[in-house]
Amino acid sequence: MGADGAAAGSGKGARWEAGHRLLSRVLRMSTGGRELVEAELQTVLRDIGADGADLRLERPADPAHGDYASAVALGLARQLRQPPRAIAEQIAGGLDSPLVDAAEVAGPGFVNLRLSHEWYRRAVDAVLDAGARYGAGAPTGRRIQVEFVSANPVGPVTVGSARNAAYGDSLARLFSFAGDEVSREYYFNDAGRQIDLFGASLKARASGLEPPEDGYQGEYVTELAAQIGLSPDASAEEWAAAGIEAMMAEIRNVLAEFRVGFDSWFLERSLHDDGSVERAIERVRAGGYAFEQDGALWLRTTDFGDDKDRVVLRSDGRPTYFAGDIAYVASKLERGFDTAVYVLGADHHGYVSRLKAAAAALGYDPDRIEVQIYQLVHLAGGKMSKRAGRIVTLQDLIDAIGVDASRFALVQRSHDQTVELDLDLLAEQNSENPVYYCQYAHARISGIVRNAPDGASARPAESWQPEASERALVLALAEFPWLVGDAVARRGPHRFATYAQDTARLFHQFYNRCRVLGEAPDVEASRLALCAATARVLATSLDLIGVDAPERM
Repeated sequence: MGADGAAAGSGKGARWEAGHRLLSRVLRMSTGGRELVEAELQTVLRDIGADGADLRLERPADPAHGDYASAVALGLARQLRQPPRAIAEQIAGGLDSPLVDAAEVAGPGFVNLRLSHEWYRRAVDAVLDAGARYGAGAPTGRRIQVEFVSANPVGPVTVGSARNAAYGDSLARLFSFAGDEVSREYYFNDAGRQIDLFGASLKARASGLEPPEDGYQGEYVTELAAQIGLSPDASAEEWAAAGIEAMMAEIRNVLAEFRVGFDSWFLERSLHDDGSVERAIERVRAGGYAFEQDGALWLRTTDFGDDKDRVVLRSDGRPTYFAGDIAYVASKLERGFDTAVYVLGADHHGYVSRLKAAAAALGYDPDRIEVQIYQLVHLAGGKMSKRAGRIVTLQDLIDAIGVDASRFALVQRSHDQTVELDLDLLAEQNSENPVYYCQYAHARISGIVRNAPDGASARPAESWQPEASERALVLALAEFPWLVGDAVARRGPHRFATYAQDTARLFHQFYNRCRVLGEAPDVEASRLALCAATARVLATSLDLIGVDAPERM
């Protein structure tokens, strides 16, 4: 993605242009049914002098208007100096393909396409041929770091941070699937006042006392103090060090259970210990972006679009938290990542401009910094233990509804929307529970294929004439490569949760209307192939959001 992938700040137009370029790249590399149609249309466009035009290919809302519709003629009027409808008629008349049964002109210049049985057969074959790589991109050579969760090691991972984990991990999976080299990083804030308060709180509980007024409360502090087992006479610093080590271990364990892994665990303290903070400060000084005022050192972040300048060194010489941020930006980009993606909570909106300003002051392209902000999580229904006191932890959520339901629920809405978890619904095993509905579809398909002697190797027959529910399902599978590109461009893995539900619904409709086993051999083989292709795409969709696709339920 590099500078093309900036998702926040002043380069919004460039971001979307870059996103659509990426979308086009993913589509060009895929070999799904939609791309077969695009290739046929591009052949005709070359013949009429409009090679490479944006096809503007869409699925009509009303199936009566065909399988696909293109508005390409509407955008070619000026280039070709002809009315759009006349251009549309040339396109429709020039389509001579075994994949298209009919091309009709509608309205001011739309071309509606009705696809042939041959197209449906080849669309299913495309899924089966690609297997687990259906919809995936070829290696791009770009390196992306996704830094997410990064909750302070002074308490367990909460439900709010769990959304960060589910979204950040799904985003990393998506980048990797699209062909980028991805590194996942967790940044432990193991320095500063909050650590001092944590140590003091643990020491107080070990002595049977109340924590400091602004210290850490909750049952987990008392439990952790007992677990650590240090002498109450040990210093607060010793308690803090032991507490951080124990909390880091707990955080790693619960995230692993949540199917979230990291390539690196970065300690904030290391930036201070190895001189990185001092070097970063000297670097922005040398660049002419630092100034002194009231005895403190400031960074002129307003030069780069921030709403106010930021203190780097306090008047007593101590570095601010932002000084560590600057050093961390340098660390990320000096490690050779083309894009560094931060996943931050809704209370961090102000960090977007200041992080980009830090990159610019250090001499980097600020578009190499990308910040994704996720919104809050609300809980409805269900009972949780709230073992950590006034907070609900990720472990509480997993214990209540399981990993699959938790992962699915936390990414089923766009990250810029608040998500509400209905715990009672998510604990049910029925069609009202969206994750159960999707998993049951996959398990049902697996059972069908398992019960057919040659189910796993079945292919659609040349004589196959798919019925309406079969056509609807194939069209959905053909959209998957396009969906991948769109999800990458929009940084929206939630699209796969929606897609999995829609595809599961179409499969259940097909299953209720079309018998698979026991039909004529050509029909049975074709429907088994469609089942296998559907299972493949469902499994990939669920895997991209960290959800299992079981073969039995």
